[in-house]
Amino acid sequence: MECPVCKKEEMIILELHEVEIDYCTQCNGIWLDEGELELLCASGENANQFLRELKSAKKTAEASRKCPICRKKMAKVLFGENGDIMVDKCTKNHGIWFDDGELIQTVELLSKESNQSGAIAALLKDMFTN
Repeated sequence: MECPVCKKEEMIILELHEVEIDYCTQCNGIWLDEGELELLCASGENANQFLRELKSAKKTAEASRKCPICRKKMAKVLFGENGDIMVDKCTKNHGIWFDDGELIQTVELLSKESNQSGAIAALLKDMFTN
């Protein structure tokens, strides 16, 4: 699958808790197909809540990205109490693009909200941070 940021770079597939994560080794971005965030999080309900709480980002300086599956422009959406995290979501629900560090932030936030240990967030940090 082609990276929506680097354009020509092929992402590698990593498996974490039986979830295939598409990872770009150049920009450190992560693509999760529809339903994979729910599988990755210990509580699928928290991930569903995350998806329901996404708000459209009105104006942003961040470049638009195309879905690596349908090649349509993805929507910039905000998550978090103050819209702290901005991700790219396919308008046809193929998945979500997380720029470097955004998946870790998202999983940490979901862990706090569910009072979970944050084991997945810790594992992601070990895998994707220097």
